[in-house]
Amino acid sequence: MLNLTLRQLRSLLEIEKSGKISIAANSLGLTGPAVTLQLKQAEEEIGLPLFDRTSDGMRPTAAGQAALDAAYAVQERLRLLEEELIAFKGGKRGTLKLGGVSTAKYFTPRLIAAFQKINPDIDIELFIGNRADTIEALRHQRIDIALMGRPPRDIAVEAVMFGDHPLVIIGPPDHPLARKRDISKEEIAAEKFLVREAGSGTRISLEIFFADVPGKLDQLGTEMGSNETIKQAVMAGLGIAFISAHTIEQELQLGRLVILDVVGMPIRRQWFAVSRSDRSRSPAMNIFETFLNSEGAQYLPVTPKTYPAEMIGSYGVLPLKR
Repeated sequence: MLNLTLRQLRSLLEIEKSGKISIAANSLGLTGPAVTLQLKQAEEEIGLPLFDRTSDGMRPTAAGQAALDAAYAVQERLRLLEEELIAFKGGKRGTLKLGGVSTAKYFTPRLIAAFQKINPDIDIELFIGNRADTIEALRHQRIDIALMGRPPRDIAVEAVMFGDHPLVIIGPPDHPLARKRDISKEEIAAEKFLVREAGSGTRISLEIFFADVPGKLDQLGTEMGSNETIKQAVMAGLGIAFISAHTIEQELQLGRLVILDVVGMPIRRQWFAVSRSDRSRSPAMNIFETFLNSEGAQYLPVTPKTYPAEMIGSYGVLPLKR
């Protein structure tokens, strides 16, 4: 059996985090030579190099990534043990590492604020990234729970639904289709779209929507890397976009964007709290998921009052146009 120490594993984690021995040493309260020694001993024990020394810093090798995965698992298990022992004493304490796809940033802060009002001794570390980054963080146990629309299929997970997630097509107020009702899929497909990166949940939903429109998937639109960039581009008149209704609450209220009345829209998706099913659960995770089940939906952005009355549904979600 490998004889790796906790100090060596912690050194590996800090080296990966910072990419530099000197920064890792500072974080650990050690000298640079001491961290270099920990790395050398770990590499000798494993029998393979764990990091490549590059001009951009230390980068884990394939063997190094495997060692890092084990280090994260050990670190996580020790954290869970600490929280379990606190729970045995009757306290609701601990740390929750919460992740979310980029669209979740529009409601996660108020969700966290509401949770911590009733659980002040549970600290939350928040990670926000695109879908691919969030899945990788979940895969490597860098987060406990991910808030996302489509649970990954290549990881063993548990997914708990906590609210509706409507997706809509938006345009500037002066767009020729802004006042038209029951726009057909074929007509809207002829417009210039601004789209998220390939693999994002929103992009996947749009591809499914246009799957039966000949040639549309070959020229779906101009790709942009964030919801904020897309909104600004739509307001500037560069095109229309398919986007989460939760990201446009303020722009709709201010009259800077409008929802186009397209047949088959909005597309209804759901928000899920996703966690790995092959790991131990901390008391903080259970407490947070209980909170999401009972109160999570009310902290999702609601439909602004400026929407046409006939389009407003329960929980501020637009009813499907058929």
